[in-house]
Amino acid sequence: MRRDDNDAYSAWLWGEVVLFGLLAAGLALFVAYPSLRDTYDLPQLRLVLDTAVTLAAAIVAVLAGIRFSVEGRRLDFMLCGGFFLAAVSTFAFGIAPAMGGATIGKTEAWAGMTGKLLAAGLIAGAPFARGRIFSRERALRWSILALICLAGSAWLLSWSLSIGLPSLNNGEEQPLLLIFVLAIQALLSLVALVGFGLRYRTEGDDLFRWLGLATTLLLFAELHYVFTPVVSSTFVSQGDFLRLISYGVLMAGVWRAIRFAEFGRAVAEERARVAREIHDGLAQYLFTVSTHASMLEGETATRIKEAAAAAQQEARFAILALSSASGNAPFDAALRRYVEFLTADGELEVDLEVDPELMLAPDEQIEVFRIVQEGLANVRKHAHAKRAEVLIERQGGRRVVLVRDDGAGFEGETDAAGQGLKNLRTRAAAIGGAFTLRSKPGQGTALEVTLRA
Repeated sequence: MRRDDNDAYSAWLWGEVVLFGLLAAGLALFVAYPSLRDTYDLPQLRLVLDTAVTLAAAIVAVLAGIRFSVEGRRLDFMLCGGFFLAAVSTFAFGIAPAMGGATIGKTEAWAGMTGKLLAAGLIAGAPFARGRIFSRERALRWSILALICLAGSAWLLSWSLSIGLPSLNNGEEQPLLLIFVLAIQALLSLVALVGFGLRYRTEGDDLFRWLGLATTLLLFAELHYVFTPVVSSTFVSQGDFLRLISYGVLMAGVWRAIRFAEFGRAVAEERARVAREIHDGLAQYLFTVSTHASMLEGETATRIKEAAAAAQQEARFAILALSSASGNAPFDAALRRYVEFLTADGELEVDLEVDPELMLAPDEQIEVFRIVQEGLANVRKHAHAKRAEVLIERQGGRRVVLVRDDGAGFEGETDAAGQGLKNLRTRAAAIGGAFTLRSKPGQGTALEVTLRA
């Protein structure tokens, strides 16, 4: 973890400790003094609270679905499913039956509890989900249909078991089954909190920080529900307000994620603009300098021609890297064009294999491009190799970038640093990758960057 990310995680962790202590102290008072467990007969407010929670859950589901359609991460897929199911369950079993002043029946109440429990399970499992799903659109369509059917199945199950299920009326003691369900939901919130905290520590994504904060509030909301007498659709309790605050925090995190996404698109557009300007301006001037220098004679003229040719080649490489990261050119196509430029003089043969199903974020694309570029440049300058191989593929649950050659090789970290590989380590760390170098005299060199799936 980089220093800045480590400082941000430490600050978040200490904030969580303080918040956890304050909420725990409030819960202790809530448990110690039964008079604090009052409920309030406010049917309109209850409807407003449920509506706000439904809208917040739906918006988060849409955002996660958009992220999944772009990146294909299982984490976003499960978040989308969990919040979508929470929104559907709250609307179908909490809002719709209460419209017109009606009271929620036992079947709807238990169906809503079942739907929220399943949604909590999906959200708790999301931070531990690794890898990507390649058939994204089809997976998203079928998962939405399956979740709607799951919510309907929860209602059918509650209806078929309605005779044996206890009633949920205000002022009565909580049934043991309800206490058990609420305790499971609280446990799942704790699991989600730990998971999002771990993902924030390893990836530094700002959204995980807000998800962890929201699940902390949701955890104590569930714990308040455990000690609150059963309420109907017309009553609200302290847990409802904590739940609303948690979704408010979640909405703030979602808004920040949207802003970051907009910033990412702006960066991609700016990269595309810079690539066009390099192509239309700098590259053309370098070509002119190279053409005029070719008409001169002498050692100085030769050096000018070599410098102009090298600068022109570097401009081409920059255009390819920026075009790939901005989305104007496929990553593998840009990389193949770079290899074609590099091997045009016949001094080095390069075999390039890129898994077409492998997903790389825009920042990962440009850094991987540069890693391959610098790795092959080192092969040409220092390895005395005839052949090199570049592999960008999935190996189990990892994404691997491998550059290896059949050159002279070397031994020791000093030699490795002398060949400019420190810069490769920096680039790998910038995208959260692990850098590995293997080399032996006479047996070539292999550098590997491993990225999380």
